[in-house]
Amino acid sequence: MFKKGTRIRHLLNFWPPFLFTGIRIVELSEDFRRCRVELKNRPWTKNANGTQFGGSLFAMTDPIYALMLMGILGKRYHVWDRAAKIHFEKPGVGKVYAEFQVTEQMLAEIEGATVAGEKHLPQIVTDVKDGKGDLVAKIERTLYIRLKRRYRPGV
Repeated sequence: MFKKGTRIRHLLNFWPPFLFTGIRIVELSEDFRRCRVELKNRPWTKNANGTQFGGSLFAMTDPIYALMLMGILGKRYHVWDRAAKIHFEKPGVGKVYAEFQVTEQMLAEIEGATVAGEKHLPQIVTDVKDGKGDLVAKIERTLYIRLKRRYRPGV
């Protein structure tokens, strides 16, 4: 399933939590290293104040880093979201977006921290911005990454 980023992108865009909430993955690189997600402003994505609903802002970032890392690291690793929190900076008006990138440094840290079979809990911050590039929200996400039992040394 995680062989091609474009295939995963298309599948996720038809996934009901994205499809029915106005969330769309507009870019997912073949190597899973870059992703861009947009949230359209629809009547069902607005809050009582007429701006983007905070739950939708949060949801647009929910599975992205975990899925990207699953695509890169392959079937040897468990990769899950462990915790997350959102900091609202200004109301989201109109279409908003978030960009995600997995760097060589991130991968080196993951591999170094998990090589002996230990869990790794990296914290990643994602900015959600509006069409002008202004910061709307910061989402802090903690991932859980660990070699699956059968791939751990000494098991």
